Amino acid sequence: MAEGVSKQQKKPGRIRKFFSMARMVGFLLLLGLLGVQVTNPYPVDFLRVKIFDMYQRAQPREVKTRPVTIVDLDEESLATVGQWPWPRTIIADMVANLFRMGAGVVAFDMAFPEPDRLSPNMIADNVSGLDPSIEETIRQLPSNDAYFANIIKQTRVVLGQAGFDREIEDQVHRPPVKKSIAFRGEKPHVFVPSLPSLVRNIPEIEEVAAGHGFFSLFPEPDGVVRRVPTLFQYDNEIYTGLAVEMLRVATGRRTILVTSNELGVEKVAIAKGLILPTDKKGRVWPHFSKRDKAKYVSARDVLSGVVDPAMVRGKLVIVGTSAVGLLDIRSTPVEETLPGVEVHANVIEAVFDNAFLSRPPNMDGAEFLLTLFAGLVMIILVPMIGAKWTLILFLVIAGGSGASSWYLFSEKKMLFDAGFAMISTLGIYIQLTYMGYAAEEAQKKQVRSAFSHYMSPALVERLAEDPGQLKLGGENREMTLLFCDVRGFTSISELFDAEGLTKLINKFLTPLTNVILQRQGTIDKYMGDCIMAFWNAPLDDPNHQRNGCLSALEMIDSLVVVNERLEKEAEEEGRPHIPLKIGIGLNTGTCCVGNMGSDQRFDYSVLGDSVNLASRLEGQSKTYGVTIVIGENTYVNVQDLACIELDLIKVKGKTEAVRIYSVLGDDQVAQKPEFIEYAKHHATLLKDYRQQNWEKVRQDIKTANEMIDKLGMEHHGLYDLYQERMIAYEAEPPGPDWDGVFVATTK
Repeated sequence: MAEGVSKQQKKPGRIRKFFSMARMVGFLLLLGLLGVQVTNPYPVDFLRVKIFDMYQRAQPREVKTRPVTIVDLDEESLATVGQWPWPRTIIADMVANLFRMGAGVVAFDMAFPEPDRLSPNMIADNVSGLDPSIEETIRQLPSNDAYFANIIKQTRVVLGQAGFDREIEDQVHRPPVKKSIAFRGEKPHVFVPSLPSLVRNIPEIEEVAAGHGFFSLFPEPDGVVRRVPTLFQYDNEIYTGLAVEMLRVATGRRTILVTSNELGVEKVAIAKGLILPTDKKGRVWPHFSKRDKAKYVSARDVLSGVVDPAMVRGKLVIVGTSAVGLLDIRSTPVEETLPGVEVHANVIEAVFDNAFLSRPPNMDGAEFLLTLFAGLVMIILVPMIGAKWTLILFLVIAGGSGASSWYLFSEKKMLFDAGFAMISTLGIYIQLTYMGYAAEEAQKKQVRSAFSHYMSPALVERLAEDPGQLKLGGENREMTLLFCDVRGFTSISELFDAEGLTKLINKFLTPLTNVILQRQGTIDKYMGDCIMAFWNAPLDDPNHQRNGCLSALEMIDSLVVVNERLEKEAEEEGRPHIPLKIGIGLNTGTCCVGNMGSDQRFDYSVLGDSVNLASRLEGQSKTYGVTIVIGENTYVNVQDLACIELDLIKVKGKTEAVRIYSVLGDDQVAQKPEFIEYAKHHATLLKDYRQQNWEKVRQDIKTANEMIDKLGMEHHGLYDLYQERMIAYEAEPPGPDWDGVFVATTK
């Protein structure tokens, strides 16, 4: 039997020891980190993609097949042919040469949004003084755009178009020339990014092209192109990307199939075996290769016909530029500078080599579980087996997680981020280790401190008789709590230096403390200029409500003497004097009182909801313009004192309304005919106020102010508060069902 009791006593001790402060903080830290991981703010996502960039730099995609050839408007081409834009006739001849060499599809990583300025009709418009016959002859010549359109019509050309994330001037709104997209499942319009502007080609060449694909690349906030859009939305129409459109035209398909569900886009299918896995926004994540100069041919060489036909025959040809002056240089995970046209080539190559990186939806869950598991391991084991062994365990977990992440990338082309979990786990490990060290240091400091316990004189006497009470523990008792605070103490403190301020605090805390102790009160603590005290513990006090209220009144009286002395000292020292004024809150209720703290250090203190309410009532004394505010439980036992009801209020932090009162004087004041008459009038005023009889209340307030002046009391601020509320209620009436409760927004 004794052994069973011993086990029952030890079990709660083990539970308390397990849920130590360090572990509880660790649990809260882990919970916060998991919340951050779920919400995935930009810094977390940035860290994740940087880890994936590091993987790609360590193992860039090996170029296995070269289905794409890039016709490069390089510096040499610009030097030979002239500055860009070239005449459309030259571009048309270049396209014709490419198809004569056997090109499968030719696409442009650029747009032709304006008529060719070198067309004959444009020259005739811009050159003055021409002979009329010559001008007429020039105007009869076909335009360069018509020549270019004729070449496009006979071949398979995909024209580029640009999407912008900002409005552009002279935006032309017209429907797509050809519908080349079919949808399966949910319409993807909700998920595909919608752009406010689209730069298209002039209708003359747009209408005869085999396809149209947007070539815009939208770098992520750090300027790196990682994910390439295959779809984008403009004017509620879905458009395809340049690489997707080239593959559609090359395979002879009339449409591509976009599959999506309620979570977003799933994939873009072009033909059998040509499927692009996308994220929910329709973006692909290609495994980038290093810059591959072997896929480039110079536009100059295409025009002169000296290109090796094998570089063109059967290839998907993209016309783009590597010239710095044409501003199409991008940054990718593996290259700081890469022509934008090669990004499109990487997408096409990734389709042929099945080299897209994927991040399945379950990866988020797996990363969450890794953070949870590793964090819990640290929280449980660090306090149990110490920092050294758990550091080794952390290194094992981190190494295993990192190796798994690398394996999934290198072998499966799957993106799994172990970085956030390991950083979070390291943070928890550091927190637990630090708190263990800090707790050990605090224990050593407490042992060295011979006078570490503060107790009231009454408690000292009880402990002297029974030292066994010097241990942790508490009991529930009905008590009266008091909070007292100095009004405007910040302004007063500015008049003193540190030493003078300390002396000032001692000068007014000493008499206030003496009043409390003389009325059988116990000082719980001092908080700067604030006093917290209570009655009915440790010694029984059957009149604790009355003693608390009388102490509050005597504290006000004692402050008069203090202010007189402080004013005299201020005159002698030649500095201004600001009188000390206090606010007091009292409340009665059941609380837990006793020795609270740890085995090494504890205080005789009190806890409970009634304590919090007493603190809130002290704060409301300033709001209501009175010195003392008491709760209803206190008022019930001090109705022989001069009390008035203040309000029915929901204080901050409470869900239920409480009725609050003010003590204006002792029982002698309460028996004065003038006060009795005033108390009745004030009760009538409150009744009119709660019945929303605002005009009547205003008359009541005028009379009440006259009465309190005759009584020599100062709480006009109470009626100023009612005046302010009535103005607000007249503007926004509280309604016929209003119960008179006011919800406090301040403490």
